Amino acid sequence: MIVIVDYGMGNLRSVQKAFEHVGSRARVSSDPKEISEADKIVLPGVGAFEDAIAELKAQDLVEVVRDGIGRGKPFLGICLGLQMLFDVSYENGEHRGLGIIPGKVVRFDPPPEYSVPHMGWNQLLIRNRPPILEGIEEGDQFYFVHSYYVVPDDPQVIATETDYPERFCSMVWKDNLFATQFHPEKSQAKGLRMLRNFAAL
Repeated sequence: MIVIVDYGMGNLRSVQKAFEHVGSRARVSSDPKEISEADKIVLPGVGAFEDAIAELKAQDLVEVVRDGIGRGKPFLGICLGLQMLFDVSYENGEHRGLGIIPGKVVRFDPPPEYSVPHMGWNQLLIRNRPPILEGIEEGDQFYFVHSYYVVPDDPQVIATETDYPERFCSMVWKDNLFATQFHPEKSQAKGLRMLRNFAAL
């Protein structure tokens, strides 16, 4: 069973519906026991970093997420669910993350002709090909909406990059952990293919 972590700040139903569309059962839950017993864990998220971390802590979900990753369960972070994996975010101050991937979260500072947030379709430049990118080609388009991006300390964890206009990390992969800055659940056929690949792990 895939369990989508409900901490009150995710586009949970759209992620659940996307998994159902590709034929996989997915349950939305805030119950640490249910999440601990999941075969695969998904951590989505929209909103502010500080609030999201606070909600994870308030609902006693930090350790169950860490434990699931540590036990080798397939894990998928989406958007804010990627950013929270890092050590620190500089969104509206300085806030500690989960510290699972060494690195930081910083704000875009593009030329004036580029708007922030970065919103809409953009391509993936594949650096390391994780199994969930099977059937995804270099340059395929995915849907983004974010003002901050991750900077891993170790470039080896970068799976894909994207240009806006400077190149940034748009997906990480380390062992059983996969996390995307883009929204696969909003990315039509290619995004659904990625979710199908994750469900098949």
